[in-house]
Amino acid sequence: MCGFAGFLGGSNKGGKKDVKSILRCMTDAIYRRGPDDSGIWYDSENDVGLGHRRLSIIDLSEMGHQPMMSSSGRYMLVFNGEIYNHAEIREELKNNEDNYEWRGSSDTEILLASFDRWGIRRAIDQSVGMFAFAVWDAKERSLVLGRDRMGEKPLYYGWQGDSFLFGSELKAIKKHPDFRSNINHDAVTLLLRQNNIAAPYSIYKDIYKLEPGCLLTIYASSKKTKIVRYWSLIDTAIKGVSQPFAGSEVDAVEELEALTLSVLKKQMIADVPLGAFLSGGIDSSTIVALMQAQSSSPVKTFSIGFHENKYDEAQYAKSVASYLGTDHTEVYVTPEDAMGVIPELPAVYCEPFSDASQIPTFIVSRLAREHVTVSLSGDGGDELFCGYKRYSRSKLLWWKLNKLPFFLRDFMASGINALSVEAWDKVIKILPHNMRIGYLGDRLYKASELLKFRDFNQFYRDFLLSNYRDPESLMLHGREPVTSLVGNEPDITNLDNIQKMMALDQIHYLPNDILVKVDRAAMWASLETRIPLLDHRIVEFAWSLPQSIKCRDNQTKWPLKQLLFKHVPRRLVDRPKAGFSVPLHDWLRGPLREWSEELLSENRMYHEGVFDPASVRVLWSEHQSGKRNWTHVLWSILMFQAWLEESY
Repeated sequence: MCGFAGFLGGSNKGGKKDVKSILRCMTDAIYRRGPDDSGIWYDSENDVGLGHRRLSIIDLSEMGHQPMMSSSGRYMLVFNGEIYNHAEIREELKNNEDNYEWRGSSDTEILLASFDRWGIRRAIDQSVGMFAFAVWDAKERSLVLGRDRMGEKPLYYGWQGDSFLFGSELKAIKKHPDFRSNINHDAVTLLLRQNNIAAPYSIYKDIYKLEPGCLLTIYASSKKTKIVRYWSLIDTAIKGVSQPFAGSEVDAVEELEALTLSVLKKQMIADVPLGAFLSGGIDSSTIVALMQAQSSSPVKTFSIGFHENKYDEAQYAKSVASYLGTDHTEVYVTPEDAMGVIPELPAVYCEPFSDASQIPTFIVSRLAREHVTVSLSGDGGDELFCGYKRYSRSKLLWWKLNKLPFFLRDFMASGINALSVEAWDKVIKILPHNMRIGYLGDRLYKASELLKFRDFNQFYRDFLLSNYRDPESLMLHGREPVTSLVGNEPDITNLDNIQKMMALDQIHYLPNDILVKVDRAAMWASLETRIPLLDHRIVEFAWSLPQSIKCRDNQTKWPLKQLLFKHVPRRLVDRPKAGFSVPLHDWLRGPLREWSEELLSENRMYHEGVFDPASVRVLWSEHQSGKRNWTHVLWSILMFQAWLEESY
């Protein structure tokens, strides 16, 4: 795991010495991604520079130093991530007619050798792993940026003046003298809707994220960029559904086990201490169980617990760890500990990000780094194997809604909206105390929104995924841009409604939320995370499984659970999903209120010119009074405000 940055063009105005200083500043900004080594390279003739920070995982010697040149001299590479099948690629390259002299055993050198042998596109098609990279092709005088299939590793890019800038994080790009710190107000609307700023956008104008499964090429001569998609989740989904797995349920579990064991065998290779996160849930328990099954020593596992029972899963993790015999470390976190992390979050995330589970993710990453350099994670199981309750519930709810004619639903919604939220709350007070419903007005207004939907895709996006359906109303400026959820939906008409939700989650929620959260939190602690279930071969296999296997006998994630039950007793893990979060709604009304009030002051917001102060203060007032629960959208606003304070 590493970080890199660089530029093409516009950067030699002050002479070569200044250019190298720029590269060092860019890479030093992301030193936490790679504290073990650093390097820079600059080609004055083509005005292209590459910088790298290294977290040594495979081949700890100086032979893994980057930027690294291919043996032919054609390619110069900076690389972040892991190529898990590097040993197989090396053997294949050895078997050709060339007498390649290997300098070391790093996957970076092997990737460069495959570039020399096959070219960039075929080499990436052959590679299994998580990665982002930038490679200068001296023969074509072109720069190629690439990102892994599922989006585990980040990569930003964009034109700033005459300079094409790129890097693993915005922190690096911001250190280039041509960078212009202009906030993209349109992108802020995405944060308000869904906790994150979805690719291809970033918080800054003219700076973008390269989408998963894509290669970007820019030629020094024309300065034109071309993006091609070398792997598509949507194509994978459609192919899997149209060519389903033909075996039995038992065959499916056996195939999943064999595939996952094969993936883990590669992902457990490291020249540094390695462990795993363990929450005690299905996904992380499966990964740890299979790791322990092929390890001769206890696997190091890590979990955190909360004293509030509603949020605590540490007891379950401890039971699983005890049964499997892992070397388990747990830490119980107080509300004060968790809230103490909040001031660090704007620096951890290089742009505003507001999934509240970022707090425990940060804490458990910091804990793991005290013992290991690499930690495996169980992320991806819910998205791949239909684990979220919203999938089945939304299908049933949509079916029930459509039993009522739209004109009748519209009439019912109008009746609800005839009274304000406050008026409905007063109505409930007329009833006996044991018949009262908390947040009645809030719940009825949400029901009225639900009644008005005509289209399933809109229903899923606006009702189930959105924190706030009308983000533009909270902005002084800014219009919501098109994304895979809004305005640029992929063609998934061949999928049923549950499959559509799963596909949208895998191209949107997974890379823009889950993987951002894990990467930034872990990298702040200089911890490499690996996510076995997101190996693209497991993803492709999961899409080939019929829905009747993924959800069987009213059990979600059926094949994953059956695999786990072969290693861990059902009683230890078979329970309702608890999630990984903190009681933010209460904190905003209590210990975080003063901090929030300062960030949400009308005068402050007016002078910043991003949010409409009056609209935001209404949400804040309603939340404080208990009339509405606006936790999610308020946290998005607060995380933006805290980021703004940190960045300007």
